[in-house]
Amino acid sequence: MARSRHLIGIACLGVAAVLAAGCSSSSSSAAASSSSPTASVGASSSDGGIGQVSGQANVAFAGSLLTLNNKTVGPEFTKATTASYTGQGAGAIGLGQEIASGEITPNVFESIGPTPITNLEPKFTSWYVSLASAPIVVAYSPKSKYGAEFAKIAAGKLPMSDLFEAMAQPGFILGRTDPNTDPQGQAFYEMVEQAQSYYHLPAGTAAKILGPLDNSKQAYEETSLESFLQSGQLDAASAYRSVAIQDGLSYINLPDVLNFGEPSLASTYAKYTIKLSNGTIARGVPTAVYATVIGKTDSAAADAFVAYQLLPSVRAQWQKAGYTLVTPQLYGTGAPAAVTNLVNAS
Repeated sequence: MARSRHLIGIACLGVAAVLAAGCSSSSSSAAASSSSPTASVGASSSDGGIGQVSGQANVAFAGSLLTLNNKTVGPEFTKATTASYTGQGAGAIGLGQEIASGEITPNVFESIGPTPITNLEPKFTSWYVSLASAPIVVAYSPKSKYGAEFAKIAAGKLPMSDLFEAMAQPGFILGRTDPNTDPQGQAFYEMVEQAQSYYHLPAGTAAKILGPLDNSKQAYEETSLESFLQSGQLDAASAYRSVAIQDGLSYINLPDVLNFGEPSLASTYAKYTIKLSNGTIARGVPTAVYATVIGKTDSAAADAFVAYQLLPSVRAQWQKAGYTLVTPQLYGTGAPAAVTNLVNAS
């Protein structure tokens, strides 16, 4: 069982002025059609359309968004709107399952990868929008006996293959998230397996690094993983580059073919697979951030929060936080006007 298995990062904030008139609620009866984008353009050139909206944006988000949402975007949203904000973060797959079961009832869901959202269609939503890309990296502890070696790898002074050879050593302490509940866990597991062939490592290297899929010695809750690394209890850990930057972690960049952060390589990532504990075969997808509105509760506030992510000033905050900006694309049907207008803006 993963350590600290509970939702972390709940924040509730008061408010003040927002996104406008275009914040109409999404149509719950619209049929989902997620196979291709319905729009693709850059963010709008201004932060126009300011108005007021009531209610609360209750956001469930992938744990890697914890710092950005609860310390930056959420508080700024409350300053720009008359709606309040509350946020909770955990593994996106697990959050999606909790939404489907009724265990949690957010009105906004932000996921890494589209699958946790598409699994909720058409009952809970019929659309989603891409926001940014979050490449995975290997974060490491400078306190580790491998710290000096990893610093040289990060600087390009030693070959990347040395990273995986070190992680395969007996006694190496690695942290990762659970592939059954978290997209990062899936991507990291697939990355290590692919690295074995990519770097022509000895057979069995990936198995030595990862152990079994359900490895209780390695599985941590996404929102607590970095704290274990920072304390020196881990030699290295899976991470998104954005989290490593925000938390001031030492990290090693991976090539695009392995980091899941390049949307143009989606067909390549799709060739990477992992068999989950329930027998499902999960295929690799770009680790992009997607958002949607769930249900009808406080839909105006929910619509406004998703639209707020598309404003140039907020996208700049995403970029500053270490995310790679992508051209927003709207998938499915029934998105609120505020979101559609910003996606379609030139």
